Amino acid sequence: MRDRTYEIPRDRHYDGAHHLWIRKNDSGSGVRLGIDSLGLESLGELAYVSLREVGTSFARGEPVGSLEAAKMTGAIAAPIGGTIVLRNDDVLADPMLVNEDPYERGWLIEIEPARWEAESAELISGGAIDPWVAAETERLRAEPLA
Repeated sequence: MRDRTYEIPRDRHYDGAHHLWIRKNDSGSGVRLGIDSLGLESLGELAYVSLREVGTSFARGEPVGSLEAAKMTGAIAAPIGGTIVLRNDDVLADPMLVNEDPYERGWLIEIEPARWEAESAELISGGAIDPWVAAETERLRAEPLA
């Protein structure tokens, strides 16, 4: 059983199924997307990150990139629809930034959302974060260690 706590900032929205976070930019325009620490626990260390090009538009659930990690390889499914306005080139050059600092330097892309109000309402936020983190922590503790 794992004995670990997870840093989950409360100033974001979370896609619980894919362990992605989204935070509105301070300017109020656009949002940043990254992987949460619970998801990183399941993935292991990232070896490679690929992100779609700036200007790419996508719907909720469509891939905005892919990643290769110690425990899996897969697509990054967008928790909201929109257009990519910025990619984190530092993460493309050094995917370990995501593992080292997932909520600040390790963000993946900035998005201009198409339907922020409607789609963000379907994500985990506010008072729903703590119960979700507790359930996910228990799930991770029950998984066999690799």
